[in-house]
Amino acid sequence: MQGGSTGAGAATGAVFLSYASQDAAAAGRIAQALQAAGLEVWFDQSELRGGDVWDRQIRSRIHDCRLFIAVISANTEARDEGYFRREWKLAVDRTHDMAEKKTFLLPVVIDQTSDRGATVPDKFREVQWTRLPDGATPPEFAARVARLLAPESPVAPAAGAVRAQPGPITQPPRSAALPRGRSAWLRAVPLAIAAIAVAALGYVLIDKLGKRGAPAPAATGTTAPSAGATPLTESPAFAPPPHSIAVLPFVNLSGDPAQDYFSDGLTEELLNSLAAVEGLQVAARTSSFSFKGKDTDIATIARKLDVGAVLEGSVRRSGHTIRITAQLINAVTGFHLWSKSYDRDLGDVLKLQTEIATAVASALKVTLLADTAAKIELGGTRNPAALDAYLRAARANQGQDVDSYVRAIEAYTEAIRLDPGYALAFAGRSFAHTFYAGQGATGPAVRENFDQALADARQAIALAPELADSHLSMGFYLANGDLDFRRATGEFERARALAPGNATVLRIYGLFVITMGRFDAGIADLRRAVTLDPLNVISHYLLGRGLYWARRYEDALAPLAEAISLDPEHQPSYQYRGLAYYGLGDFDKARSACEPKPKWCGTQWCLALAYERLGRHADAEAARARLWEMQGESAAYQFATIYAQWGDKGKALDWLDTAVRVRDPGLTLLRDDSFVDSLRKEPRFQAVERELRFPD
Repeated sequence: MQGGSTGAGAATGAVFLSYASQDAAAAGRIAQALQAAGLEVWFDQSELRGGDVWDRQIRSRIHDCRLFIAVISANTEARDEGYFRREWKLAVDRTHDMAEKKTFLLPVVIDQTSDRGATVPDKFREVQWTRLPDGATPPEFAARVARLLAPESPVAPAAGAVRAQPGPITQPPRSAALPRGRSAWLRAVPLAIAAIAVAALGYVLIDKLGKRGAPAPAATGTTAPSAGATPLTESPAFAPPPHSIAVLPFVNLSGDPAQDYFSDGLTEELLNSLAAVEGLQVAARTSSFSFKGKDTDIATIARKLDVGAVLEGSVRRSGHTIRITAQLINAVTGFHLWSKSYDRDLGDVLKLQTEIATAVASALKVTLLADTAAKIELGGTRNPAALDAYLRAARANQGQDVDSYVRAIEAYTEAIRLDPGYALAFAGRSFAHTFYAGQGATGPAVRENFDQALADARQAIALAPELADSHLSMGFYLANGDLDFRRATGEFERARALAPGNATVLRIYGLFVITMGRFDAGIADLRRAVTLDPLNVISHYLLGRGLYWARRYEDALAPLAEAISLDPEHQPSYQYRGLAYYGLGDFDKARSACEPKPKWCGTQWCLALAYERLGRHADAEAARARLWEMQGESAAYQFATIYAQWGDKGKALDWLDTAVRVRDPGLTLLRDDSFVDSLRKEPRFQAVERELRFPD
């Protein structure tokens, strides 16, 4: 048995209530609450169904009603057939003739039925759902329906408008279309660079100790929060920055899980576009994407990321055509600020990014300047096939192994072949070649890959000199492939000036300048990166690592502990926690911090140092031997520090010479590393310092 009936009034402007017969009691409670608020509800309570007259009446009521409430439940999910499904189809068909901003469909869930994967028309997924457990209908919902029916009120706010909402502030429901859900230095850099990051390492330079030893939603009106949810106002401590936002991973509605790379990639592109908006604080990619596939409510997400607004949406791709729906929710009040659907050719994605970013900025009352709008499209492509190859490169590299660099290089090369002016692809390929040279190539291939990385970085800068990614890739090459720290500093500074709100740029720049002796500036940027990317283990790990390099050993322990709590298997955090204890002179704690992760080459370095201080020379020598087995000459700088700490200056200096010969990025640490303090007065050490061209 289904809804649609001859109940309370049939006049145009009434609410049509559609339900499965098993949900009659709950639907009746909704109808009674709306009627008590003085609203007309078309609600069939009879047991008689069928016949042409009755069917025509149903069609007439759906055609004439102002709002269509669809009651969704386990009962509707269990029925593949039912007259309520015909009602749903008729309502959806009517929307095709409506203005885009008109509110008509109001899906309501009366039990624990998940919005993710529910058997409902796609149009239902484009609007915010409301949860009314067992039909319990609070006055706020009835008031909202009344506002939507009021002829003197606009049906939906204009894009960017914020409509005041009376009544208690509660947590909004999840949208059906929106399930929730490198270590190297590049974790949340714009998409091309994020694709090259190696999330297991988290290093600012290619740390040779990580080389081989590491094992929708278009809601057309302002939507009220759901009933029965916890009021956001109950937590007075939650006061996020006024212009702050998180972009949650857009849901792939293409029906093909293999297309996840595409929806994820477009989300990252949009996230980075918003990060370019002056005055807007944007939660970084890793923290936002940590909710992917999780049914986490908006209030929890907002608090964890400390943001005042959340942007979510969905992507449906068919060939070279895409449909993107997006909605912006005020995380403090729980109400919609803006929502819209876009149908575009893939070649218009760059323009679409600007459109969405402009609308979001307007809704947040942030001015999108002309130069910022230009930045959003900078370095991109209008070639659909090139864009697809570019996004595949991002996904390929998420394997976090040497082979992933090869796959990424191949995909970037395809993107560049299809669009020789694709600056982001050149920047991304430059990173891939630098990583591969440092972590996968051997023999002549090392130099060949470094040379290609330099050529690609130069081309990226030539094509898009105002693109932060271009300068970041050049700085990354100079620091790793050329050991020219003076020029690398200039490139990193340029990237930071162009993208001051990008968490990855801040991590890279902050950690690098610490190694160059600018402790306060570097630590400030690393702390800012934690604020922008609070759920990213790399943010906390690199802050701890930076504090360690600044010789603030006690301060380093807390962020390293936080990193381990976020990811108990993040081995580099154990390594640097052990080194911090070593710096504090607590050699036994250094040992106990590093011993749990014996397969990580960095902890073997730590143990070689700690065991020797504890008088366990045989164990120290065994740890040094294991490090050699794992890394060979790639760990030349670490061997220099081991022998320096063991008091063998001759071998330490020999290994420093080797580090220069193999271009070990560990030499970045030389300027302020306490492990080599005993060598600083040695002429051979001073010659190495001069060769490395540290900035003044």
